[in-house]
Amino acid sequence: MRHVNAKCSIPFVYSSVGYGFLWNNPSIGSVELSNNRTRWNAAATRKIDYIVILGNPKEVAKALADLTGYAPIMPHWATGFWQSRLRYETQEDLLEVARRYKKEGVPLSAIICDYFHWTEQGDYKFDPEYWKDIKAMSHELHDMGTKLIVSMWPTINENSENYEHMLKNDMLIKTKDGSGKVFNFYGPQAEIDVTNPKTREFVFRKLKENYLDNGVDALWFDEAEPEIHPEHFGDLTLHIGRGDEYALIYPYYYSKMAYEGFKSISDEEPVTLTRCAYLGSQKYGSLVWSGDIYSSFESLSDQVKSGLNMAMCGIPWWNTDIGGFWGADTTSDYFRELIVRWFQYGVFSPVMRLHGNRNRHGEKKRDVKEASGDPNEIWSFGERNYEILKDLIFLRERLRPYIEKQMEIASKTGYPIMRPMFFEFPEDENCYNLGEQYMFGDEILFAPIVNKGQTKKTVYLPEGEWILTKTKEKFTEGFYEISAEINEFIAFVKDGAEVIDCF
Repeated sequence: MRHVNAKCSIPFVYSSVGYGFLWNNPSIGSVELSNNRTRWNAAATRKIDYIVILGNPKEVAKALADLTGYAPIMPHWATGFWQSRLRYETQEDLLEVARRYKKEGVPLSAIICDYFHWTEQGDYKFDPEYWKDIKAMSHELHDMGTKLIVSMWPTINENSENYEHMLKNDMLIKTKDGSGKVFNFYGPQAEIDVTNPKTREFVFRKLKENYLDNGVDALWFDEAEPEIHPEHFGDLTLHIGRGDEYALIYPYYYSKMAYEGFKSISDEEPVTLTRCAYLGSQKYGSLVWSGDIYSSFESLSDQVKSGLNMAMCGIPWWNTDIGGFWGADTTSDYFRELIVRWFQYGVFSPVMRLHGNRNRHGEKKRDVKEASGDPNEIWSFGERNYEILKDLIFLRERLRPYIEKQMEIASKTGYPIMRPMFFEFPEDENCYNLGEQYMFGDEILFAPIVNKGQTKKTVYLPEGEWILTKTKEKFTEGFYEISAEINEFIAFVKDGAEVIDCF
C-alpha cells in the first residue's frame, strides 16, 4: 500500500460474502488477501483502526459515503468531451485546436493546458513568452463553449519566486537531512506540504491570482501521490506527521486545497483532475485518473478493472487517458485500432478525456522547455477513425442527460456511475466473475472490446429483458456471443429504459 504514478492505494475491500472492510490508517503498508485469512500491515502507526460494514453493495456504498463523504453534483460542462495532449507549447497552438473543433462542428467541453507552460516549477503562472494574453485566450474559448483547464505540480525549485517564502514558513515537506530536497524525474525539487493549512491557503491564492482571475476554469493536480524518487517515506516529515505514517493521505489534502479555495470564491461545484486519491477525496470534487499508463490493449483491459475498483472505494468520478499515455505510434495500425476501442470505453466512463504523449515523428518546432509529442486530436488518427470518433462524441452528447442524472444519484446515495455487475445484481453469482463488462448507471450494460483484432465478445446478461443498442434486438438472461466490428461497440439497455433513444 503506497501511492506511485499509475498505482493508487485506497485501503477498502468489498467481499462477496456481504461486507465492506475499511482499513482506516493512511500509513505505508501492505495487505494480504488469501483463502484462509486477510492480513493488513501498517509500517508506522500510533493506532489500529478499522471498520466493518455489513450489507449488500448498495448498502455498503451508502454507509461508506456516510463515513467518508459524498461527491458533489458534477457541473454540466464536465460531462462532455475533454481534449488534451502532451503538450500545447503555446497559446496559439491550443487555440488552433479549439478553433478546429468549432469549425468541424464537434462539441468540445474542455481543453487542457499541460505542464511546463510555467516560468519555473512553483511559480504557478504562465510563461509570457509563449502565453501572451491568457484573458483573451480564455474569453475566446468561452465564446466557443469550451472551458480552460490548467495543470500544476506540487514541485517547487530554488529558482521559483515562491521558494524562499515557503521554505521559511514551513510550507515544504522536510527531509531527514533538513534540505527538503527530493527527486522526481526532472531532478532535485522540493514538494509543497499540503497537509499544512498555511500551504493550502498560500498556494491557492497564487493559483487564483495567476490562473483563475485570468479566466481559467478548473485545475489539473498532477503528481498527486506526490511523485518522489526513491519512495523513502520514512525520510520525510509533513506538517501532519511522519511520512511513512501519513503518506497515503497526501492526495486528500491536495484536493482539499482546490475545493476549499474554489468554494471561497464561487458557488459552482469545482472539478479537479487528480492523479491520485484517498478515502474521502470524492467530497472535494476529485476527478481521479489512472496516471501515466501504457498505450496497449493490455493496459485498456486493466483500466476497466481499475475504474470498477475505484468505484467500489467510494470514488465515483473516474477517467483514463484515452489511448493511454506512453508508447503510442499514431501512424500504426495497432494504435489506430486501440484508440477507437479506448474511445468507446471513454464514452461509457464518468468523464471522457483524450490525452497522451504520442511518439514524435518530426523535429521540435521551437525552443521550449519541453517539446510536445505528435498531434493527439480526433483527426490525427486517419480519416476513417475521425468519422468513428466524431460519432462517438455525438453519442456522448446525447447521453449527457442520463450521465448527469447518474451523477446526481452518486451525490445523494454514494452509488457510482461505473458499477461492477454484482453492484446491481448481488444475488447473481455469475456477476462476481465479470471484470470486463459493467453497468454504466442503472440502465446501461457496457462490454468493452479490450483485445487486439477482437470483433466478438461473450457477454452475460442478468435477469430481465435487455435491448442490444446497435440492432434494438431483445435478449433475456444468459451468455451470448455478440459481434462488434471496429466501428461498433457492445452495449445493452434495460427494456423500457428511455435512454435507448440516445443510440
